[in-house]
Amino acid sequence: MPPDPTPAPVRRAVSPLDDRIQAATGQDVDTLWTYRDRGVLDAVHTRLVDRHRELVQAETGVTFYRTLLNRLASGEFPVDAALFARIDRTVGQLQQAADQRDAAARRVLAALEPIEAAARTAPVGRAAPISAADQAVLLAIAGGAKLYQHLLTGRMSVATASGTRIPYTAVQRLEAAGLLCRDTGHPVYAGQPVALTDTGRAALVAARRPKTTEAAKAAARPGAWPSTPAHRR
Repeated sequence: MPPDPTPAPVRRAVSPLDDRIQAATGQDVDTLWTYRDRGVLDAVHTRLVDRHRELVQAETGVTFYRTLLNRLASGEFPVDAALFARIDRTVGQLQQAADQRDAAARRVLAALEPIEAAARTAPVGRAAPISAADQAVLLAIAGGAKLYQHLLTGRMSVATASGTRIPYTAVQRLEAAGLLCRDTGHPVYAGQPVALTDTGRAALVAARRPKTTEAAKAAARPGAWPSTPAHRR
């Protein structure tokens, strides 16, 4: 039975750009993070996920100092010079965290721009999306796989790093479609590495892309959040 092509959902911290990222890539950020960890993404999407992780970390910093400021003003502490000093210090730290958050958001937008541009200029008549079974094969191979030939029977088979066995016919078909490639510098009896091509990575990311809705179009509109932050005094 082929592995489930859909990564297990893991709820991560969100950012205000998550909807726009999903509109441009067709995948939610949880799935993109999982694909990044599995080495599935191409260079453009990998860069986007890395910048998004930086943004999430920066958002966490903003939340921490905002929560601390709320606690200082909650009445829990005596109102004295020490409290005023802590509040002043926390306000400065919150401002610095917000500046870092805004800078991280601009880096996300810069990484997102080429993906949005490619989506806008993509031809209307696209090839049929890959099947769920092919998605499962590509995901399994993305984690590492080798093609072997049995010395006695001559039978070919593909073994993945996770222990999954993939029929050679499936690999041949995906290789012919340009989604997979083999390192022919290694003999098949010793194991010939099989990997996703850039086309294969892009096809896997685009698989199961939801239909664009009006809300998604609005989220993907260039110039949407965040606007250039005003200079803080």
